Amino acid sequence: MSAGPRVHNASLYAALLLGQTASTFLLFWMVFPIFINLVTHLGEIQDIRMLDQAVIIGSSVLLHCFYWSRLKWVSIVRPCRNIVVAHFCSFASRVSFFFGGALFSVVFFRHIPELDFFPPFTQATAKLLYLVAILFGLFCYSTELDRLAKAIEGPATGELD
Repeated sequence: MSAGPRVHNASLYAALLLGQTASTFLLFWMVFPIFINLVTHLGEIQDIRMLDQAVIIGSSVLLHCFYWSRLKWVSIVRPCRNIVVAHFCSFASRVSFFFGGALFSVVFFRHIPELDFFPPFTQATAKLLYLVAILFGLFCYSTELDRLAKAIEGPATGELD
């Protein structure tokens, strides 16, 4: 994917990673109450406020922007070489996607079969794309943390893509 020159800048890398982390935490903060409501009210159509939807969409878009910008233009800069820190980053990567897996499972395997009626095709498609964008963003963030863990654990070359 690296068609152009890549920047090796620790501050820029840290800013993009911090942006991904902040976007992910905002997603968790906004989606977790909706997830709890979904679990406790299986099969009921969820009414999510427009402001909440806008914040969720905005944080998901920001997460993707930070991730893809980092991937295309900024090399991973290893802050240190430490096996314990590498394992912590790898663990954080897995934990960050637990919620995504749980959300997917509840929606597709438990909530949808309980619905009394399905929304119109266009509305269902929009909601599916909305959910996939969120889940894919969480996947990208967990992948970023895995790459950082490998860089911290890896050989002394200093940079990975």
